Amino acid sequence: MKPQEVKILHIDSNHPLLWEQLVKAGFQNFEDFKSSKHEIEAKIHEYHGIVIRSRFKIDKDFLDKAANLQFIARVGAGLESIDCEYAESKGVHLIAAPEGNRNAVGEHALGMLLSLFNNLNRADREVRSGHWNRESNRGHELDGKTVGIIGYGNMGKSFAKKLRGFDVEVLCYDILSGIGDENARQVSLAEFQQKVDVVSLHTPWTPETDKMINTDLINAFAKPFWFINTARGNSVVTADLVAALQSKKILGAGLDVLEYEKLSFEHLFEGEKPPAFEYLLQADNVLLSPHIAGWTVESKVKLAQTIVDKIVQLH
Repeated sequence: MKPQEVKILHIDSNHPLLWEQLVKAGFQNFEDFKSSKHEIEAKIHEYHGIVIRSRFKIDKDFLDKAANLQFIARVGAGLESIDCEYAESKGVHLIAAPEGNRNAVGEHALGMLLSLFNNLNRADREVRSGHWNRESNRGHELDGKTVGIIGYGNMGKSFAKKLRGFDVEVLCYDILSGIGDENARQVSLAEFQQKVDVVSLHTPWTPETDKMINTDLINAFAKPFWFINTARGNSVVTADLVAALQSKKILGAGLDVLEYEKLSFEHLFEGEKPPAFEYLLQADNVLLSPHIAGWTVESKVKLAQTIVDKIVQLH
């Protein structure tokens, strides 16, 4: 189909350039940021494309009603809110934009790591409270450490690139073979667990990575280590992470994502806080941020541009 014949429904708001450039390219654009999933299902057969972030899950029922759908474009890195296998079986093209926020994620992971090593979050709170504690806030240097990256795709490679200015060894572990590069040496899981001082998680959320960071995996590491997660909260068993923090098997954790997030990533759960979450809130060696590692002014533009480019390329 020519762009002029393609009707695109925007389900979430994004950077204005996405809409503007699609209009300029000739596509018909429509928006609906407020209707329920049920209401959108009733009209989705009228559209050939969807642009979404994470407002709701695109499941089999939704896809069955989307009789004329040609593509789903998610303005983000992951596609876990979409039944990808079923969509592809119906000939629906899936578009994501990990290239758009990989730099932001790499910088955020490095920032979290340096903050943990130097107790910056705790020291800041203490000074503001009138306490000038130097010895208890003596930090660690990154130089000389071995940094391990689990998942060596767009995000993992970006983080490894940020580490080039440090005198560190960088190892990566991934289910795919032959993906190491000049910034990280790919090793077996056994070697990875034997050598690393830092573990940074950069995997998508899949059945294979769900609850992957658990007591068994943590205890298999030879040394205590720092842990950074800018990937997906559901890949970590929070109660097991807390147990490792309490036993000092994990020396500190920087968590941009939590297993308690709703699918939209816009809110945490409602109601009583689980004990593990309460611990994270009180722990001095835990740094928390609200799923913003890839959420920069620049990445908002780059994500939108990447999606535009990929939609235009399809037509």
